[in-house]
Formats: sequence, structure tokens, C-alpha cells
Amino acid sequence: RRSRVCVFTGVEVSRSLSEKCVSKCHYAMASLGASFVQIKFDDILFYENCGGGSFGSVYRARWLSQDKEVAVKKLLKIEKEAEILSVLSHRNIIQFYGAVLEAPNYGIVTEYASGGSLFDYLSSAESEDISMKQIMTWAMDIARGMHYLHAEAPLTICDFGASKFQSHTTHMSLVGTFPWMAPEVIQSLPVSETCDTYSYGVVLWEMLTREVPFKGLEGLQVAWLVVEKSERLTIPSSCPASFACLMRSCWLTEPKDRPLFKHILSTLESMWSDSHLTEECNTFLHNKAEWSRCEIEATLERLKRLERDLSTKEQELKERERRLKMWERKLIEQSNTPVSLCLSLTAAHGGLDSSL
Repeated sequence: RRSRVCVFTGVEVSRSLSEKCVSKCHYAMASLGASFVQIKFDDILFYENCGGGSFGSVYRARWLSQDKEVAVKKLLKIEKEAEILSVLSHRNIIQFYGAVLEAPNYGIVTEYASGGSLFDYLSSAESEDISMKQIMTWAMDIARGMHYLHAEAPLTICDFGASKFQSHTTHMSLVGTFPWMAPEVIQSLPVSETCDTYSYGVVLWEMLTREVPFKGLEGLQVAWLVVEKSERLTIPSSCPASFACLMRSCWLTEPKDRPLFKHILSTLESMWSDSHLTEECNTFLHNKAEWSRCEIEATLERLKRLERDLSTKEQELKERERRLKMWERKLIEQSNTPVSLCLSLTAAHGGLDSSL
């Protein structure tokens, strides 16, 4: 199985980094079509919906005139995405075929990855037999695709963010899934290509553990834990040191400290040639029942308790704020009591005292 990076918006249709987002950049419709094939809407036979994201829905379909199975992302309008995809060419990148430009039936037509998503595979019983060789193959394929996007393609693509025809650091829109998002992306801070490095580390963790990142926690809970508490996914203590070191480096808080994909590839190549690592990794994979329950699940429970404690403290603070507001209202009411009334009450009180 060849692993490919999919640059469809918010859709996992290849065993790759998930949810690539393409920026919304307006430009004249007249400029479309010059660099890619325009496909007629009636030349597409649509089958089932196989995914969706913030910018459109993706369908399995057949390109009738070419007798080819394809994936089609339906859009409300065509913007820069077709132009961006048309300049990409790499064996580990989903191939772009063309675009449908007939209003209102806009769409992007690409290669269909029949193997399904990495997420679905890792959730299946089939993944129980996964080996280090398979993990290394996919890890290197994904890294090669990402290195191409970052260093060789004439654009920058940031996971869960924006694509632009430029290479400098840029802002990204908050689109994506929190467990895969780098802290700076969650905070909508300026980002660089190493936000993809962070996401890559999460995908590597998924392949090694066959677990769902931050399983059982809501997205905003994950965002708070990652940003405010600097929490990261649990790396089991028995995980081979080289894998553990690579993942930790991908998750460093400071973006400039994370490795670029050319360095990740170099690290993976060194790991591939390590004869002892294969046995160590396969032993780790086959002993999942031991470390999954003892370490990953235990950490998730700790994080849930931490979040519950935070919720309790928030409720306590809200109750305190409510009581303070009540006290403030009472003070205001007292300060608004008429002076004459106060004097009368004081005099009456004094007369009563003297009579006593």
C-alpha cells in the first residue's frame, strides 16, 4: 500500500496526514482553466458520500469519458484550490485530474484512494497485525509527501490551515481537529511549516499505538490541555526510544525547535537501518494490551479528572462572583437611601435611647 498525502479539505481519503485545508483566496473566474482540465458536470457519475469538511463534501464517483474511478469534492464556488492542486506532482500526493466549473456545480476531481483512511484502518481488526516495516513505510511515504509540499512544490501547505502561493510564515484560519493541531494553530497565532510537523507526530503516535488521540475528551478540552497545561499524548514507557524521541521533538511547544521534514526523513532512514529496532518495535506492538491499559488509559483518566477539577473551580468562581454581585447590589441600595430618611431614623433612634 502506497501512502499518500491528501490535500482535500477536511477529508481523510488516503492513509496520510488528515484534514488538509486550502485557503479561501478570491480571484477572477476568467483565470481558471488555463492550467488544468475542465471536466463537464454530466461527465461525472456520482456514487456515495465518503467524507466532508468545512469547505465541501467528497464523493466517490466515475469520470465517464475516462472510465476512471475518482473522488469529487463538491464546492459552492471554485477559488484557489484548483490552481494550487494543479501544480502538485508527487507519487505520495493524491493526483489532481481537473475541475468542474459549471455553476452551481463546482467541484474538484482527483484520484480516489480506494484503500480508505489511515484512521479507519487503525480502528479495524486488520491493524492488529501491523508491523514496524509497515509503519516505517507509511511514515516515510508521508514524510516524503510533506517534504515535497514544503520544500519543492511552489506553495506552502499547512495542516488544518491555509495554503498560499508564498513561503513565508502566515496566519491560518481555525479549521481542523484539535488533537492534531499544534498549539499555535489552536491559538490562531502566526504559523510556519512546522505546524505540520506537530500533526505528523500525532499520526506517527496513531500508527504506533492504534489509539484515538485524546480519546473521550471534547475538542475544547483538548485545546485547553495542550495550550494551557502543555499536555501531550502519552508515549508508553516501552515504546522504542528512537520513536519516542522523534515524537517528542515533533511536539515541542516552540515551532522553530521542531524538525523539518528533511530532518525527519533523515531520522527515519537511520532508524530503518537499525537491525535491533525491528524486533524491539514489533515486541512493543504485540504487547499493546499491557501498556495501553496501564499507561494511555491511566493518563486519559488523569486528564479527565484535571478537566473536571477545572470545571468545579469554574463553578466555584461563578458562585463567588454571583455572591459578590449580590453584595454589591445591597451596598448600592444602601447608598441610595434618602438622607432625610436616614436622619429621621437616627433621631427617632436617639429619642428612644434617651427615653430609656
